[in-house]
Amino acid sequence: MARVVLATHNAHKAREFQQILGDAVPGLEIVGYDGPEPVEDGVTFTENALIKARAAAAHTGLPALADDSGICVDAMGGAPGIFSARWAGRHGDAQANLQLLLDQLAELPDGSRAAHFTATLALVTPDGAETVVEGIWPGRIAHEARGEHGHGYDPIFVPDGHDATAAELGPEVKNAESHRSRAFSAIVPALRELVAAAR
Repeated sequence: MARVVLATHNAHKAREFQQILGDAVPGLEIVGYDGPEPVEDGVTFTENALIKARAAAAHTGLPALADDSGICVDAMGGAPGIFSARWAGRHGDAQANLQLLLDQLAELPDGSRAAHFTATLALVTPDGAETVVEGIWPGRIAHEARGEHGHGYDPIFVPDGHDATAAELGPEVKNAESHRSRAFSAIVPALRELVAAAR
């Protein structure tokens, strides 16, 4: 059994990671993290994910996995990007963040509303080995919020190939196509190597 610490204090996220990655990587146990949270002062998703993973690996002596994700709008030069969770000023105010983004794009026609979700995963081992993968979910920003599923910007994000927002798609579709699921798929080989080395 290989233990990997997830560099977050969010217990829900730790369970989600265990559920998804535990199925794909037999012999993997994702454990929660209760150490200090580092300052995320990177300017990219990759830098912030690595800051979190390095801190957790150093604190626990275990391989550490961290993620950083957000929504990037082409017409805004990739913003909100790393500031997605606090776009309206307060961290985690999903409704305010979503409404501000809609207001900022109000004048843009459909053809200029391209956007994508990005999820970056960083795996750092105590010996300093680092693996970084990225998942991209392309789409566009809707003109209004629709749907009850999902969270964050899901109600205003229409993935490529769909007319429904991510919040209108069922969890089965979202879990199969999302940026996070693509990043999970990309990190699986590195996690399988950890499990093999732990045997």
